[in-house]
Amino acid sequence: MGHADRRSRLESARARHLEELFELLRMPSVSAHSSSKETMYTCAHWLRQKLEDAGLQAVVDDTDRWPVVYGERLVDPLLPTVLIYGHYDVQPPDPLNLWTTPPFEPTVRDGNIYARGATDDKGQMYSYVKALEVLQHEPDVLNRLNIKMIIEGEEEVGSPSLRPYLDKYKERLACDVILISDSSMYASGKPSVMIGLRGLSYLEVKVEGPSHDLHSGLYGGAAPNPIHALSQMIASLHDADGRVTVPGFYDDVLALSDDEREVQRAYSQSSEAFCEEIGANQEIGERGYSILERTTSRPCLDINGIWGGYIEEGSKTVLPSKAEAKLSCRLVPHQDPHKIAKLVGEHLVRIAPPAYRASYFVHDGGAPYLADPSSKAVEAVCAALHTVWNAEALKLRGGGSIPIVSDFKQVLGADSVLMGLGLNDDRLHSPDEKFGLENYYQGIRACAEALTQLGREDFRAR
Repeated sequence: MGHADRRSRLESARARHLEELFELLRMPSVSAHSSSKETMYTCAHWLRQKLEDAGLQAVVDDTDRWPVVYGERLVDPLLPTVLIYGHYDVQPPDPLNLWTTPPFEPTVRDGNIYARGATDDKGQMYSYVKALEVLQHEPDVLNRLNIKMIIEGEEEVGSPSLRPYLDKYKERLACDVILISDSSMYASGKPSVMIGLRGLSYLEVKVEGPSHDLHSGLYGGAAPNPIHALSQMIASLHDADGRVTVPGFYDDVLALSDDEREVQRAYSQSSEAFCEEIGANQEIGERGYSILERTTSRPCLDINGIWGGYIEEGSKTVLPSKAEAKLSCRLVPHQDPHKIAKLVGEHLVRIAPPAYRASYFVHDGGAPYLADPSSKAVEAVCAALHTVWNAEALKLRGGGSIPIVSDFKQVLGADSVLMGLGLNDDRLHSPDEKFGLENYYQGIRACAEALTQLGREDFRAR
């Protein structure tokens, strides 16, 4: 069957594909909440059945925390093997009062699906499931490939169980290339393949002063205030040019080539467009780099949360005994997340004023990733995107982090190709997360076409 037959079948199934996605989005599979246990297992088993319906043999595997869904359709060990990765867990929906409609009651408005997980990653992940379903009618495509799919439930909490899962099932998961859609297109109608991802270091810092909270009238002016100290410490982490001041922070950074910088600058948003998109007055960051470079190809350090003292309604004149903050660093190739976390944490301890005690705690992170932009797999996916969107696919780096991508490379020895189906303004992790209806429908086509291209005779990742 040709593309016209495939498109006809996809068109006729639109309503059902949307309703199935809605059913998936109604499940509050928040991996950060221990209270989600029943929903997490319900979601995993629902997906197992959908993989079965799409022609794969599927199982639900327990881990130390949330289950992994795995499916496979094996034809011949001599054929290329594609592993598809996605995740079914979602971020917490808070703050609930900022959602226009409830986060787990999917709604269509202005051509978009609004729900938690709509684009990150249920909508994008489920596009592959529906692509596999439609390809059941095209054995000439499916019989050229071995297909495996893994859907985890812990991506939003750092994938702590997936590395042990990869080690345990290394032979089962062996593949030539990994397809992932958990990212964004460059812009609407402008498809792109991410050839790189930034890594992540995440830590918390605590600053302590007096042994207990104090009355600000009796002690204010003489007692150390940890909020003051922490604010000063955080303010010192960047200089006037937007560079991180932690010694050694940039030592291992892989610089962009002149050609790469030219491409990044050519496709970078203007300051005006960027500020309009995020609702800000002015952009900030490292001087001398375009916005696209700053958000994808240069490392950065951000404060994700800060607290201490009294923050409830009304007033309370108190001097807090401690103040805390959460920090994240986005890293680029050659930077090591453990090294960076230690550098930043020890720097914060070192610069704490003498009247205070500072300590830090490191969370799970992930290494940066960079693929070969000229690989056959990347070219195959770019060809698929061109077929669907009738536009040349850009090869760009992404600013986000998917920690498991570097683990895939280390354990399975396979490169990942990231085919973004969402948009940057889909409000990932924020209230009113969305996924365009056409991005979903075209995304299913793109997933089917990517598998078609990867099954062609001239593709051999081995």
